[in-house]
Amino acid sequence: MTMPMPPEWAPQEWLWIGFPHLAEEWPGYLARAQEQIAGFANAVAESGQEVRLLVRDDANEARARELVSNAVRLEQRVYGDIWLRDTGPLILGDGSALRCRFNGWGGKYEMPGDERIGAELARDAGLALVESDWILEGGALDGDGTGTVLTTEQCLLNPNRNPELSRADIEMRLERDLGFTRVVWLGEGLVNDHTDGHVDNLARFVAPGEVALPLATGSDDPNAAIYADARARLLDAGLTVHDIPSPGLIERDGLIEPASYVNFAITTNLVVVPTFGSPHDADGVAAIAALFPDRETIGLPGCAVLAGGGGFHCASQQMPRL
Repeated sequence: MTMPMPPEWAPQEWLWIGFPHLAEEWPGYLARAQEQIAGFANAVAESGQEVRLLVRDDANEARARELVSNAVRLEQRVYGDIWLRDTGPLILGDGSALRCRFNGWGGKYEMPGDERIGAELARDAGLALVESDWILEGGALDGDGTGTVLTTEQCLLNPNRNPELSRADIEMRLERDLGFTRVVWLGEGLVNDHTDGHVDNLARFVAPGEVALPLATGSDDPNAAIYADARARLLDAGLTVHDIPSPGLIERDGLIEPASYVNFAITTNLVVVPTFGSPHDADGVAAIAALFPDRETIGLPGCAVLAGGGGFHCASQQMPRL
């Protein structure tokens, strides 16, 4: 029987983080995105956990070294985008690492290196690599360590991923490959989420059977109906729901951004929450801090990172202490 992935709050050996390097993915925001990712890496390293910041080449290594402390380890790697939650290895409780196929989030963002980086990180970490034949990104899943996993229909049932697989087929593969014996299906992800609705931007386990979920703030919150639908499904599944505020309406160049405090990164000693210059930032960080009394919680600016399509959780992948 496959041992499930350890929950993110389990002790970790290190955290991999991707460093932005593609100007076309952050038009006008690349320098600030690099600074915000460096701030994330520094905070985790200063908390006492090893950080391995991936950099694309010599020029980006030099830029990263200007921004991070000596406590952050830099590794040159070939990768496209920085979203290691999706392209990095999915590490199971038995010390093996799963890599499914990757197709650039449904064929939208295919970049050289992204299809290989997960296997390379796993092998270099000394993990036994298991490769599977279906398309899956790590941000599409969130598990609580007991065999229960959250996901969304918008992503996992999307015809741009595995059109030949039914819901039952996908549930079978989640159990076979990742040890998840119970799948809680949510519906849509956030408006304009580049990933077709990854659950790590919508709802996250904070303890076995307990989920953090945004509550709409303001009559113009673009995700109010999505949050309400997710809440109903989580309660129907018998899970405990902890309300955290939504950032509300966040726009860039007139377009709604998929901003979410739920895209927090849990590390061994620290929880890092992205903030967006919203009047709800402080309340969002405080609500998440209340769910993790055993570790410090901080908010760090993540608006420039979001301009490239994700947040701190998306840009990182943990190596559990096995």
